Amino acid sequence: MNDDKQLRDMAENLALILAQGGMQKTTARVMTSLLFSQQETMTAADLCEELQISSGAVSGAVKQLTQSGLLERVPAPGSRRDHYRFPDGAWARLMSQQNQLLALMSEVAERGLAAAGGPSTLAGRRLAEMEDFYAFILRELTPLIDRWRTNFTTKREAGHG
Repeated sequence: MNDDKQLRDMAENLALILAQGGMQKTTARVMTSLLFSQQETMTAADLCEELQISSGAVSGAVKQLTQSGLLERVPAPGSRRDHYRFPDGAWARLMSQQNQLLALMSEVAERGLAAAGGPSTLAGRRLAEMEDFYAFILRELTPLIDRWRTNFTTKREAGHG
C-alpha cells in the first residue's frame, strides 16, 4: 500500500472515531484530511476532490473547524482561493478552551450545592462530588497543558518533534 493511500485510510479511520464521539462526520473527515495531508495547505476545492463531497459540505465543516481552532485560513501568495491548514498547537488550544466549560460545570455544581442545602443532603452529596471533580480538573489542566507546551517546544528545538 502506498503512503498516500495509507494516510488517507488512517484519516478516514480517525474520522470514524471522531464521528462516533459526536463530531459531525463531514467535519471529522475535513479535519483529518488536513491533519494527515502531506501538503502544507489545501483549498476547499482540494478537500472536495479528495473527500468526494460538495462545496457546501466543505464550507460548513471549514466554518465549524475554524471557530474551534482546529483549522486556520492562511494566505497563499498569487492565489485567489482560501487555503486552509491544520494549525500548530491546535490540541493544546482545544484543551485550553475546555477550561471555560469546566469552570461553568464547577460553578453550577457550587450554586446547586448551596441550593440543595449543603453536602448533607442527597442532592448536595452528588453536587459536592461534581463541584470537587470539576474544580480539581480545572486546577490541574492549565499547568498540565503548560508543561506539555514546554516539553514539546524543547523537543522541537532539539530536532525531535
